[in-house]
Amino acid sequence: MMNLRKLTFAAAGTALLLGATACGTQGTTTGSPQQAPARSAAPADGDNSADAYGSGNGDAGTGSEAATASGPLAVRNDPKLGPLVTDAAGFTLYRFDKDTASPSSSACAGDCAKTWPPVPASVTKPGGVDAARIGSVKRADGTEQLTIAGWPVYRFAKDTAPGQTNGQGVGGTWFAVTPDGKKAGTKDAGEPAGEALPALSLVNNAKLGPIIRDGKGRTLYRFTKDTAWPMKSNCEGACLEKWRPAKLVDLSDVEGIDPKKLITYTRSDGTKQLTIDCWPLYWFTGDKTPGDTNGQGVGGTWFAVTAGGKLVK
Repeated sequence: MMNLRKLTFAAAGTALLLGATACGTQGTTTGSPQQAPARSAAPADGDNSADAYGSGNGDAGTGSEAATASGPLAVRNDPKLGPLVTDAAGFTLYRFDKDTASPSSSACAGDCAKTWPPVPASVTKPGGVDAARIGSVKRADGTEQLTIAGWPVYRFAKDTAPGQTNGQGVGGTWFAVTPDGKKAGTKDAGEPAGEALPALSLVNNAKLGPIIRDGKGRTLYRFTKDTAWPMKSNCEGACLEKWRPAKLVDLSDVEGIDPKKLITYTRSDGTKQLTIDCWPLYWFTGDKTPGDTNGQGVGGTWFAVTAGGKLVK
């Protein structure tokens, strides 16, 4: 993945010169190198002292106490684990390493199934998960259990409120499940835990789709009152208290975005701001955790941005 991310500085410089003609007379400079901050590994919220079946807690409760709500599934963007699947009531769903996906098979029965109640396929609809990934497997008792990408899915009895992820990492075998059936917060989810984010990359937001984020995981936005020809920011004064100009990035540390579209804008105070396709980019002080999109649609003028620099509406 790193080889795909790395681009030569010579190519980046050429891209900037080409971009200058597309943004009017505004002068441009190369992006100043920045080291992407380290992304900490997602911690396990559960009690990892349990055995591999997660049934060593003693007071986990019964399957009926952790019954799965009927209705459509949903996808939540957890600040620590990234996108994960929940049931209709907002409770996190999990997968088990001792199960198999091809063929689908559950290795959790008896006391294990009391701690980790299987999600019934009969009362669940795809909702926010691709219907093509939804299936079912017949358990030993004859009931049908929901599967995502072939993996049987479960609730955790110690999750007592929507949004909790107490089952993450339990026994080293239980993990929240992603919309594509992978293990949330791990290398299996497609984004190595503990590895630094690129200086600029895309993240697949459950509601907005792929949007641009910076090296700290912050969503970047465009302001509809700005202009691209000539390239100009109209966010000044008090506006800058909430909307901070995005800093320049090392063009060799960009992933999923064409570096030819990344041009430098010199603001009225002489500071440099990153733009995409000649549109100035900002981050929002109201976004408190990586992945937040609290700035989306603010005032009808602020919007997240696609890889091509378009507004996400």
